[in-house]
Amino acid sequence: MGQGLFGAIHGFRETEKSRWSEASRAILQRVQAAAFGPGQTLLSSVHVLDLEARGYIKPHVDSIKFCGATIAGLSLLSPSVMRLVHTQEPGEWLELLLEPGSLYILRGSARYDFSHEILRDEESFFGERRIPRGRRISVICRSLPEGMGPGESGQPPPAC
Repeated sequence: MGQGLFGAIHGFRETEKSRWSEASRAILQRVQAAAFGPGQTLLSSVHVLDLEARGYIKPHVDSIKFCGATIAGLSLLSPSVMRLVHTQEPGEWLELLLEPGSLYILRGSARYDFSHEILRDEESFFGERRIPRGRRISVICRSLPEGMGPGESGQPPPAC
């Protein structure tokens, strides 16, 4: 387990995956149909992030050099709390309870104007309710960055 995303992710393993079983491919197709518009091109590989129980993701906005206008993540194994904070108005924030099997989609203002993070286990509350964190796996689909064609080899790093 290590650190990634320039120090933003702590206690994790990750991989990029482009080959899936038939059952997994069907689930990914449902995710992609829900999250991405017909004109959006997706990155060919899906990012899989395995966050250990004590792992966390510090606040960040994904780079426009490596990720396009939409990021969609399927949360698995453990519930977690994702916090979004407006980058210009820190008083504007919200928290999302990501139950196992839930899908979050960052696009528009949520994608560009808010940082997002996965709270540490000791900070993991949703309202007054304690949300104990276990191991969390997220399967993340991303659209191609603006100006990058589907045939271009400028593949982004695993965590953009």
